[in-house]
Order: sequence, then C-alpha cells, then structure tokens
Amino acid sequence: MSTLEASIAAPSPTSGVSAVPALPVNHACELTILMPCLDEALTIERCVEKAQAFLRHHGIDGEVLVADNGSRDGSQALARRLGARIVDVPERGYGAALRAGIAAARSEFVIMGDADDSYDFAALLPFVEALRAGHDLVVGNRFKGGIAPGAMPWLHRYLGNPVLSFLGRAFFGGRLGDFHCGLRGFRRQPMLRLQLVTPGMEFASEMIVKALQAGLRITEVPTTLAKDGRDRPPHLRTWRDGWRHLRYLLLYAPRWLFLYPGIVLSLIGLTQLAASQLFVPGEVPWPVGIHTQLLAAAFAVLGWQTVLFAMGAVLARHLAGLDAPNPREQWARRAAASWWLPAGGVLALGLGSALCVRLVVAWGAAHFGALDPEVAMRQIIPGVMLVIAGTQAVLASMYFAALRSAFDSSRRHVAPRADEAC
Repeated sequence: MSTLEASIAAPSPTSGVSAVPALPVNHACELTILMPCLDEALTIERCVEKAQAFLRHHGIDGEVLVADNGSRDGSQALARRLGARIVDVPERGYGAALRAGIAAARSEFVIMGDADDSYDFAALLPFVEALRAGHDLVVGNRFKGGIAPGAMPWLHRYLGNPVLSFLGRAFFGGRLGDFHCGLRGFRRQPMLRLQLVTPGMEFASEMIVKALQAGLRITEVPTTLAKDGRDRPPHLRTWRDGWRHLRYLLLYAPRWLFLYPGIVLSLIGLTQLAASQLFVPGEVPWPVGIHTQLLAAAFAVLGWQTVLFAMGAVLARHLAGLDAPNPREQWARRAAASWWLPAGGVLALGLGSALCVRLVVAWGAAHFGALDPEVAMRQIIPGVMLVIAGTQAVLASMYFAALRSAFDSSRRHVAPRADEAC
C-alpha cells in the first residue's frame, strides 16, 4: 500500500476532502472482489471459489482480495491456498477491514461482499455492467432480488432495514431501497476521495451518505440474500449496530436531530410564555398560570440549546473537512461565526438581568417581605429565561471561536507528507 493510500485509509481528524491531492490512476486490473473476513473458515473457500469462477467465466481481469480482521481459525490460509490475496487489518471492525481493503485494491472497480456465503459472488455481472456504464456506486437491493427463508431476521427485514432506509432517503435524498445491503460495487478512486473513517458496521451508512453528499452517480441492482453458512451467530448485533447506524444518520443530518426539534420546542415554549404574560387564569380556556409559564420557559431554553447544538454540529463537520454542509445547513455555519450570536446573547442577558433587578427593587420597596407569587413569578420567569438563553449564546460563540482556532492551529502544524513535498 502506498503512503498516499495508507493516509486515505486512515485519515487524520484534521484532513479534509478538499485537501486530498489528485490520486494516481495505476490500475493493475479491472475488478477487485473484496471480502472482509473474521473467522469465516466454514465459508471463505466457497466465496473465493465463486468469485474466481465469476472472473474466469466472464473474462474479467481481476483479483480476489480478503481483508482479514484477525481471524484465528485459519481463514487466511484457506483463502490464500485458493489464490486470494490477503491484507491483514489490525484495527478491528467491519469498516476498518473494508477501508484497508479498498486502499490495498489494485483495480479500477471494487465489489465488496461478506465472506459468510450469504451473497452470490457468481452473480456479480449487473454490478460490473453498471460500473462500466459510468456509475460510481452500485448498491444491491435484497428486497427486490429475493431473501431466502431464514436469511434475514424478521426484525431486520420488516423494521430495521425499512426504517433506516426510509430515514436515509428522507435525510439525504436518493432513491435507494436498501441502505444496508452489504453487496456493493464502486469505482475505487471516487470512494477513496470520500475519506471514509468509521470502523464499525455504520461504515455501510457512511459510504452511502457521503456518496450522496458528494454527488456521485449511484444506482441499485436487485441481488439475492441466502442464509449464511456460519455455525455461530453473525457479527452483526441487532440493537447495538442498529443504534450505531441510526446515530450516524442523525449526526449527519443535524437539521432533524437538533434544529427542527429545537425550533419546535422553542416555538411551543415562547407561545405558551406569551399567552401566560398576556392573560391571567380564568380569562381564557387555557392553562396560563405560573406553573405552565415555568414549563414554557424550560421548553424555550431547551429548544434554544438544541438549536445551538445544530450550529455546533455543522461547524465541527465543516472544520474537520468531513463533508460540505448541506445548502440548508449553510446558515448554521455562518451563524456560528457571526457577530450577532454574542451580540444577541449580551442583549438577552441584559434584558433578563433588568427584569430580575426590577423585581429585587420591588421586593426591597416591600421591605423584603412576602410578594404576590403570581405577580412575582410572571416577572422572574421570563427574566431568568433570558439570562440563561443569553449566557448560552455568549458561551456558545466563545466555544465556536475556540473550535475554529483549534482546527486552524492543527492545520498549521501538520507536517506535509512526503508526496506533497516540493
């Protein structure tokens, strides 16, 4: 593996897509059939034999590459004996194995698939044809191709995959019906430029999300799923890995995770707060007492905090160079760097403090005796809310500035790689 490819397989936190130099095109063959492997001695031979038979039958100049993730059952020797090339991957994880395999591939096209004999490596022609037609990423669709009895758990088939695929389409666009099919083909160079980084099962989501955001040409083809040939449970863990996929989708869609919920909470809180200020209990058929006013203030503060998180998430991704913010998110990046955020925070802090001081003065005029709770709380609740929200805005602006400074400093001190030297 070249120095450049190794750096792309495991990019530094400060590296960005825009900073990646043009990759040399040095293909030794047309197609690499890549299999991540961890203790697959029962099935690795069948998978390698099918892949090699496919290459021979269709006259494709290619190789079979096994990215081994530390197998202890002799999987490496079995695959090597059949002519597969092995790349050892010390970092554990599905994504880590595939990243290393993609970087080590010697081809223009790569088709990846699990080494558990659940995918048919003898039926890869639709993937190759789609790649030759100019697509950058070709994803299998098991729901269109056919799922054998017992091949996919009921929970995955009818809940997990459909829900996650729906969210993926809703958040990032595209028309893929099976976001998490493990049989995929792609052009190696565009995939390397995406700088995929996740080590676990969420790698499947990262590949599609970044490909959609980068505007790559994506299509899907029907594929079949058979019951795997293992004599043990699969590496996939339903709830753990499902949550990792969902978390990844949400973190790359801060509008849905932070912004929209934050706006809704803020609007609910501010509307209720305004109603509680304008009316007193009994005047309208709606709860407008001080208790609902306190709850409304909490909603408004929580919503505002969530909006600030949305701004921070977009800014951090932008500074890290992980991707270009969605056009609908650009405002958040600009707002995080603007002057109005701290200025607005100072203004809110000042207004809130004035309301609180006004109440203290009134309390002093009453010789610090008992005050009417209804009157006092109607004044102190919005005052405290403004103090908290203003403080959050000021502190957030300082944090965003520190974040930008830290990334700028890191970039200035990163030593140039050997292939970038003059």
